[in-house]
Amino acid sequence: MTEARPTATGAPGYTETMPCEPESARRARLLVSAALSAWGIGELAGVGVQIVAELVNNAIDHTRCRVVRVLITRPAAGVVRIGVADSCRDTPEMGNPDDDSEHGRGLFLVDALSWRWGYDRKRWGKVVWAELEVPPPC
Repeated sequence: MTEARPTATGAPGYTETMPCEPESARRARLLVSAALSAWGIGELAGVGVQIVAELVNNAIDHTRCRVVRVLITRPAAGVVRIGVADSCRDTPEMGNPDDDSEHGRGLFLVDALSWRWGYDRKRWGKVVWAELEVPPPC
C-alpha cells in the first residue's frame, strides 16, 4: 500500500494504491473526501465517497486483483473524475437485479450520482471512472 500523494504531472489529482479488500473502501472514501476538501469543493464529498465506495467494492467483488489504485483528478475546471484501477481486463456491466436482490445495483447508483461514467482499457487492466460536475463559484 502506498500513501496518498498528489500527482506530479498532468491534471491536478491524488492517487493511492491499496489492497483489494473491503477495508480499503473506507480508505478510498477518506482520500476522496480529503481531495475534494483540498480543492474547496467539499460539498461534493457525500456523492464522491459513495461513488468511490461502489467502484472499490465492484473491483473487490468482480476481480481477483491483489491491489486497486484510487485516482481523483480534475481533468477540467468544472469536472472531478474518481477512478479505480485494477489489473482485470473484464469490462464493467450494469447488473439486472430483481426487486429482492441485495446485489447488482452498484453501477446503477454510480450512473445516478455521476454526470457520466465509463472505463478505459489499459494494457495492464482497466480504470473504471465516474465524473462529477463542479458547481461554478458563487
